[in-house]
Amino acid sequence: MKIAQNDVWILVFRVLCAIILMFLLLPLLIIVPLSFSPDKFFSFPPTSFSLKWYASIFTSERWLQAGLNSLFISVCATLLATCLGTLAGAGLAKYRSRTSNLVLGLLLLPMLVPIVITGVGIFFLDAYLGIAGTYASIIIAQALVGLPFVVITVTATLQGFDHNLIRAALSLGASPVKAFVSILIPVIMPGVLAGALFAFAVSFDEIVITLFLISPGKETIPVQIFSGIRDSINPEITAIASLLLLVSVLMMLLAGLLLRDRDKLSSLVKNA
Repeated sequence: MKIAQNDVWILVFRVLCAIILMFLLLPLLIIVPLSFSPDKFFSFPPTSFSLKWYASIFTSERWLQAGLNSLFISVCATLLATCLGTLAGAGLAKYRSRTSNLVLGLLLLPMLVPIVITGVGIFFLDAYLGIAGTYASIIIAQALVGLPFVVITVTATLQGFDHNLIRAALSLGASPVKAFVSILIPVIMPGVLAGALFAFAVSFDEIVITLFLISPGKETIPVQIFSGIRDSINPEITAIASLLLLVSVLMMLLAGLLLRDRDKLSSLVKNA
């Protein structure tokens, strides 16, 4: 009887999870068929199939410039967040104390503080430093938002790592940099790559902070989407939104594969 009750509760749990997922994903799934409609006004279901709006965004100077801005800013922010997050995660995993817990809490603050407050604070700081509206200010701000994801994945990858291996390498004459590259990097590489993917996805989709710091000519894709919705709803938005959805899904799947097969990837990096 207990087994039957457990089966019932498991079934109920799965049904509830499926309902919640459908509630969250249904609005996104409706966007995709709308992007293939040739009509200038939204109508669901679409009356016919067309790639008109996809061709439009790939021939539009406005969308192409926004795509280049987004790609440049996101890549630079991801590199910065990955480098800083990897060093911070490795250090926090090695030294466990009240101070390290405090530092970890400070590094995770961008995930906890409301994004609007973060945007206002960064705006006033950049204005004081005289870099507001520049690429540097946007890159630093988005790297700050992506930093916690790298720290979390790196520290999670280092759980259970024997730091005596580093000490053994140092005792055998290896320099700290050599020991870090040859021993620690192969272990944390899956976490580093997964964190970099999360940081890139967060940076590419970030809009609130970017609206505070953006200047003419540096608009990103999310900013262009927001402007298009605010001024007039253009069917091009459904096409670019569908592409962003596809990229986000592929990146999340890749991050999941990296974390699942981290042992295999670590051995490959080590052998290389």
